[in-house]
Amino acid sequence: ARDSTVPVREQLLAQLRTYALYGVTTAYSLGSTAADTPEGLKLRDEQDKAPLDRARLFSSGPVIADPTPDEARKAVDQRADQKVDIIKIRVDGLDSNPTKMKPEVYRAVIDRAHARGLRVAAHLFYQKDAVGLLEAGADVVAHSVRDQDVTPALVGQLKARNVGYIPTLTRDLSVFVYESTPAFFGDPFFERGKALYGRQVSQLSDPAMQEKTRGNKEAQAIKAALDQALRNLKRLSDGGVTIAMGTDTGANLMGRWQGFFEHTELELMVKAGLTPMQTIVAATGGAARVMKLDAQLGTLQPGRWADFVVLNANPLADIRHTRQIHSVWIGGQRLANVP
Repeated sequence: ARDSTVPVREQLLAQLRTYALYGVTTAYSLGSTAADTPEGLKLRDEQDKAPLDRARLFSSGPVIADPTPDEARKAVDQRADQKVDIIKIRVDGLDSNPTKMKPEVYRAVIDRAHARGLRVAAHLFYQKDAVGLLEAGADVVAHSVRDQDVTPALVGQLKARNVGYIPTLTRDLSVFVYESTPAFFGDPFFERGKALYGRQVSQLSDPAMQEKTRGNKEAQAIKAALDQALRNLKRLSDGGVTIAMGTDTGANLMGRWQGFFEHTELELMVKAGLTPMQTIVAATGGAARVMKLDAQLGTLQPGRWADFVVLNANPLADIRHTRQIHSVWIGGQRLANVP
């Protein structure tokens, strides 16, 4: 969550260094964080000019959720002029919700974004919205379909159009897991990020806040949505859809732990039925392909940035071995003070 007492640049650098501490060498922010401000874009523009002691950053700028096609096109032009890396739109909620983005609006966004040379990532929940967005030309599905089993037709459409799918399973976990004090609050690996996490840990440990979560209908309903997301991830992976590991860490909400939750996401992906190798590919080369960074990142090849993590144990034997970090390298330089 944003700390208004700390300058944006200083906060962003602390967050990006925390990612690196956990072996996350690239963060791609999609619209709800300090990284999507002009300060975030400045940091992005600086990252290829000098050795880095932090994760790389790419950004969509603020999420577009404008109510009319004309306003939405203007929002696209504004972000394109700022030289964002992708456009992010929010299409969520019931059709009766007056703030839900209508098809004529997201079609206008997608058409204008493509005309400006930018791809579009879509925040969604419902399968019918995924179908409509794909028909309109959306390029990335940026959350799981969580209302029903994905159909073979949707799987085929995603694969045929080579649209990447980002499950963000920990996004849903974070909605209900603080109904009690989670075991990971005492995990030494979690405590690596204590300098960044400390204030939120205290707030989320408050019994009154935990009781509020237990009584929150949305928080309780999202448990079933996460189970559905796990089932759909397995179906999509089996169907040959390109999966990119992603989270909502860094979003302006509490309890979405930068660095630590990326490892939790890997565990949830394996819980869904992916193999450790499939999961690791989704977190490296797969994510790079989906976000069109694969000419620079994602695999170790000549001409690409030498960003990688050395582990003390084999993650193919147990995905939790990604926590056993020996060293982190960004641009071929070993980061100091890791682990």
